[in-house]
Amino acid sequence: MIPYGRQIISEDDIAAVEAVLRADFLTQGPVLPRFEQAVAGRVGARHAVAVNSATSALHIACLALDLGPGDLLWTSPITFVASANCGRYCGSEVDFVDIDPETFNICAQALEAKLDAAASAGRLPKVIVAVHMCGQSPDMARIATLAHAHGVRLIEDASHSIGADYLGAPVGNCAYSDITVFSFHPVKIITTAEGGMALTNDPELAVRMERLRSHGITRDPALMTQAPDGPWYYQQLDLGWNYRMTEMQAALGLSQMDQLDRFIARRRAVADAYDQLLADLPLRCPGRMERSESSWHLYIIRLDDPTLHRATFEALRADGIGVNLHYIPVHLQPYYRDLGFAPGDFPASEFYYARAISIPLHAGLTDDEQARVVAALSDALTT
Repeated sequence: MIPYGRQIISEDDIAAVEAVLRADFLTQGPVLPRFEQAVAGRVGARHAVAVNSATSALHIACLALDLGPGDLLWTSPITFVASANCGRYCGSEVDFVDIDPETFNICAQALEAKLDAAASAGRLPKVIVAVHMCGQSPDMARIATLAHAHGVRLIEDASHSIGADYLGAPVGNCAYSDITVFSFHPVKIITTAEGGMALTNDPELAVRMERLRSHGITRDPALMTQAPDGPWYYQQLDLGWNYRMTEMQAALGLSQMDQLDRFIARRRAVADAYDQLLADLPLRCPGRMERSESSWHLYIIRLDDPTLHRATFEALRADGIGVNLHYIPVHLQPYYRDLGFAPGDFPASEFYYARAISIPLHAGLTDDEQARVVAALSDALTT
C-alpha cells in the first residue's frame, strides 16, 4: 500500500530523541524553547508556544482572544473538525463560510458578503479561523482587510502549511493574523509525533497562551496578584489545561526542522509532476493562487463525474493506493447537524466533497510510486 502521507524519520532524528532520554529533563526542559525559537525564527514570528497538538493550539488561541459564551466563530466547512470545535470548546457558537472551488480555502467574496450581512444584523463573529487547505494560504491580505474593517480577530489554521509562502513571505509570520497555528502530526510536513504550535507577534497573547497550556499557572512575580510567599510560590490565574509538549517531541521537531527545506522541495516536485501526469484524465488538479507557494501537505484531485467517485476511490484502495478524502464538510457531521446545519447550506463545499480524492503525496514518495499512482488512477477512471 502506498500511503497518502507518512512521516520520514532519520537517524539524526532518532539520535536527537535518544539524547533527551539520556538527559535530565523529559518535560519542561531546555529543548522545548529551542524548538520554539527555531520555528519562530524560520517563519519570522516574534513568539511561539509549543503544545501537544494543533487542536490544543487552536483552543488556547481562541481563549487568548477571549472567545466565550455568546460569541461567534466562523471557519471553513472543508477542514478537520478541530477548526470549528475550538470555538465550541470555548462555549461559542460556530458558523461557516463557503469555499473557493479552486483553492478549497475560504472564499473571500463569500466572506465579504457574509460579514456585510452580519454587520447589518448586529451579529458579527468575534473570531475567524482561516484554514490553509492542503498547505496553500488563503488570500490573507484580503481576508485581513475585511476582518479588520469589522473589528474581527483572525486565527490562521495553518496546520498544513509550515514551509509555505504567501506574497513572498513565510506562512506563520502573523502579518495578517493575531495567531497562526501549525500541526506536527506524522502526516504533516514535519513531525513531533503529536504536537502543534501557536505563533504570534503580540507578547500579551504569547504570555496568555503559555499560561493556558500549563494549567493557567504562572511563576512570574510580575504577573501575580500578590507578593510571593517564597521562592516556591506560584499562582493559578486562569482555568488552563495540561497541553504541554514533551522534550522528546521537541527534540524530534528540532531535528526535523533541519530537513524542512528538503521535504518541501520534494513535495513541490511531486505536485508539479502530478499536474503534468494527470493533465489528460477526466479530473481537475488543485488550483494554485498567484504569489503563493504551497507546502503541499495534500494533493487533492476532483473527478469530473461525481457518479464515479466511490467506485474510483474503492478501485484505488483495492490496487494498493492509499487514497483518502479530506474532508467531509464539517456542517454535515451529526454533531453540527444537531446545531441546525443541513445539506445545501454550503453548496461549493458539498460540490467539492462529492468529487474530491486525496492521492499519495509525501517527501518519501518515489518516482516509481508516483507512476504507479497515476497508472492506477488512469485504470480506475477508464474501466
